[in-house]
Amino acid sequence: MRRRYQLIINKKKVYRLCKELQLLAPQRERRHHVPKKIANNRIVTGPNQLWQLDIKYGYIAGERRHFYLASIIDVFDRAIVAYHRGKACSTSDILKVVQKAILKRNIHEQAHKLVIRTDNGPQFISKAFYAYCEQADVEHERIPNKTPNKNAYIESFHSILEKECYLRNCFERYEEAFAEVDRFIRYYNNDRIHGSLKDWPPKEYLRLVTSGELKPEEIAL
Repeated sequence: MRRRYQLIINKKKVYRLCKELQLLAPQRERRHHVPKKIANNRIVTGPNQLWQLDIKYGYIAGERRHFYLASIIDVFDRAIVAYHRGKACSTSDILKVVQKAILKRNIHEQAHKLVIRTDNGPQFISKAFYAYCEQADVEHERIPNKTPNKNAYIESFHSILEKECYLRNCFERYEEAFAEVDRFIRYYNNDRIHGSLKDWPPKEYLRLVTSGELKPEEIAL
């Protein structure tokens, strides 16, 4: 309007006039998001206190398509407690993998409350995920935007997976990729040594700590 009609006017004045003349387009309705609990600094002293959950993409060269891997890592022993790999990764898939992990580790039998930390992906901010955590008596916390360091342990695992699995293979079919991911996670949990675990793989480290043969260190994050 300033350029075409040489009017002395600004955006605010145009907005007020359009509002008075009822020329504004209908505003989008604000969605009611689930409550957000921000990730806190914590001290982890044992298993099943804090899990981190995230989603990683893989590529199928033969299909020219991606696949999804959702993994849950226990911050204490670095074990991948449960995971989902598939052509899609919906909220339903995430709920199934969390439920699988909870049953595997007998979370309902422990005295302390489990905390699951995620980013702000659509699967994790859904009402269904929030409702499940409430029903399962699990505390769900989300990291602030653009702070992957708050989810460092699962990010580190996915970086290892990228270098030691994805980049060393050229997958032609989904079945091939899924079989290789399964193999790698078994190797990671049972055989791959971790310097931060006193040079033990996750499964053996947890056994040694549980039996009292190894004194664990507190993890501050």
